[in-house]
Amino acid sequence: MKKDTRNKITTAARIYFNKNGFGAVSLHELAQNIGISRGNLTYHFKDKTALLEAIAEVMWTKIEAERSKSRQFPSFENLHNEIQLYYRFQKEYAFIFLDTHVLNHPTIKKKFREMTAQTIMDNKAAIAFSIKMENMQPEPAPGMYHNIAFISWMLMFFWLPQQVIRGEKTTEDAEKMVWSILIPHFTPKGIDSFKTFFGEAYYENLGEPFEVDLISF
Repeated sequence: MKKDTRNKITTAARIYFNKNGFGAVSLHELAQNIGISRGNLTYHFKDKTALLEAIAEVMWTKIEAERSKSRQFPSFENLHNEIQLYYRFQKEYAFIFLDTHVLNHPTIKKKFREMTAQTIMDNKAAIAFSIKMENMQPEPAPGMYHNIAFISWMLMFFWLPQQVIRGEKTTEDAEKMVWSILIPHFTPKGIDSFKTFFGEAYYENLGEPFEVDLISF
């Protein structure tokens, strides 16, 4: 029963924090929204920090469970899965990804640093595997593929904040942007493999056509 109440609180709090922001919500307001007394809320979570840590722990458990399904070997299929995972969890836990104060919470910062390091290493492994399979060309210049592995993570992690900042461009696809960085380094064999996995239509529609009228500048 106690566990059910804690789950109810963390779920309701996550939704409410996503809507209103973590810093803007008091425990009293949150308790009213959930439909319990403030005393009952603090019985389960002594303060907002304890509640935040509990919500984050649920998130980490879900993330690790999802990531463990698709990391048997490095591949661009795994990269696709990783990007989609970031998409899902940024929507489900938006208040964490959008609030720098929350991101700087010691436990959350530590976990995200670990996850970031692992994601960048996974991206590097996917590139190395593709080179070995002759789907990608060898690195054209020292450091280039390291940078691409880093930029790919950055596009995943900061996709939601840029959507909030830019607002009008919410239909763009971060995954297609990652592929736009990688595809120029594919071999013909790699491009054929990409089309087989994603389809010809996907390959031919990676974003808006590049049309610039220089006269307007």
